[in-house]
Amino acid sequence: MRASLIRSSLPLLVLAWAALPVFAEEPVKAPAFAVKTVEGKSLKLADFKGRPVVIDFWATWCKPCRAAMPHLETVQKRYEPQGLVVMGLSVDEDTPAEVKKFVQKMGVSFRIAMADERVLDLYGPVRSIPTTFFINRHGEVVRRVVGYIDEETLDGYVQELF
Repeated sequence: MRASLIRSSLPLLVLAWAALPVFAEEPVKAPAFAVKTVEGKSLKLADFKGRPVVIDFWATWCKPCRAAMPHLETVQKRYEPQGLVVMGLSVDEDTPAEVKKFVQKMGVSFRIAMADERVLDLYGPVRSIPTTFFINRHGEVVRRVVGYIDEETLDGYVQELF
């Protein structure tokens, strides 16, 4: 159902090609969540307390999402020594095994999990993908971007988290 809701928002997805940063007047506490990885393990935001986190809502069928995956991989590798955590939360209706196969083919090594309705509600409503959240070391959402983010811009947003 979630993928069909997002697919029915195709006109919004077209607009999502341009990154639209949204700032809170003051940072807000990132909602806590627990989801299942494509390996079936629990992934909790609380496990990364004190670390900057990038959460990207995406889908295998989304071209801008696929284009952004290598950029997310690059920043994960570049800033992992400083504690950065990148996680991709898939909104696909495909099975976790199918999503896992896709990300392996893409060469992605950052954390991949399946978004459920609860996390979509907590961080949304997420109506367009990709939608990316930037969370600082204090656990505050400092930026939300709807749409594709080029590598240079993504790198700059990540640097702001430190």
